[in-house]
Amino acid sequence: MSSGERIRKYRETGGAADLVRVEVLVPRSGRDEIVRAAAKLRARHRAAKHQLQDFIDLARQLYGVRVFDNIDLDRTRDLADRARVVARALMERGDARAYAMGRTMISHLDGEQ
Repeated sequence: MSSGERIRKYRETGGAADLVRVEVLVPRSGRDEIVRAAAKLRARHRAAKHQLQDFIDLARQLYGVRVFDNIDLDRTRDLADRARVVARALMERGDARAYAMGRTMISHLDGEQ
């Protein structure tokens, strides 16, 4: 695998997925503030992704085949799409607790965008 392919794969599916490079001109005195703000944004984004993955893992553990019987999560584009599919399946096929979990996932997704 060439270095260009590795970089492309990292940006699409690795740690840099869902992140974009931003270049701005700021005064020297404001550089550290911008760097700190960017670090906070990245940390918040990663925490939200971990929370979505935890929701999906919990749904698999609690509901398994009952909810995931005809769902192919490998065909989804990214984690947000995967979470939407799981949330809809929970709301359609699960019990009241599954419905609440699905609504929580949807509201979490809508709050991010």
